[in-house]
Amino acid sequence: MAPVLTRNIVVFGETGAGKSSVINLMAGEEIAHISSDSHRCTLHWTEYPITFENGTRYKVFDTVGLEEPRLQTGDYLTAISNAYGLINTLKERGGVNLLLFCIRGGRVTATMHSNYRLFFEFLCEEKVPLALVVTNLEREARMEDWYTRNMGHLEKHNIRSAGHACITAANLLDGRHRDKFEESRSIIRRVVETHCNASMEGWTGGQGWLASFIGKLMEFVIGRPKKTDVVGVLNKRCGMTKEVARQVAQHIKDENQS
Repeated sequence: MAPVLTRNIVVFGETGAGKSSVINLMAGEEIAHISSDSHRCTLHWTEYPITFENGTRYKVFDTVGLEEPRLQTGDYLTAISNAYGLINTLKERGGVNLLLFCIRGGRVTATMHSNYRLFFEFLCEEKVPLALVVTNLEREARMEDWYTRNMGHLEKHNIRSAGHACITAANLLDGRHRDKFEESRSIIRRVVETHCNASMEGWTGGQGWLASFIGKLMEFVIGRPKKTDVVGVLNKRCGMTKEVARQVAQHIKDENQS
């Protein structure tokens, strides 16, 4: 009998976008703690196992995104070590199969766009399918109408997705809103099953991934981090030898100067 594969999903978005509620909606039970704490470190993650009724298993990684479109130097250095740990953890589990980008129904913000770039372009090098999950749509006559109205606006901001789910993940609703909550569970699961299928191999980060990520991430940093600070993070927090850490930092410096 063939082993049951587990697909890995990374959920991201700003605080308040409903990431934990979306995870609970997918699971059909309260497994993710809904927190208002916005002081956790960028790219820190919490892992949750979810099994759908058909037996398909998922590991869902609830990650901390950017709360502002720019990073302070200390946050930048922490993000490097968190990204390294996250990708290595996912690599051990078979790689990333799907990104779920959670946004609240509303206007596109600079922070929203920065989070999209951080995870899709920088972290996963545009090599992982991304599905947009639009939350807080219980007041829409038809939840899908939000996407119809805003599709052009998203494209204008270069936010592209392989699929989307227009939903409400608010559990404490009644009447027709409650019906939309139940409908939303079917919608989010259908999107996951469509874009996270068994034939796809997980992305694990390729040769030179870390140096590329660190260099791109510098676009978001206020000021210019010192090369010695980057070497220190790679050596002490990521476990690289000092020599390898220096080589990575020098490569980043050379790339940014070319």
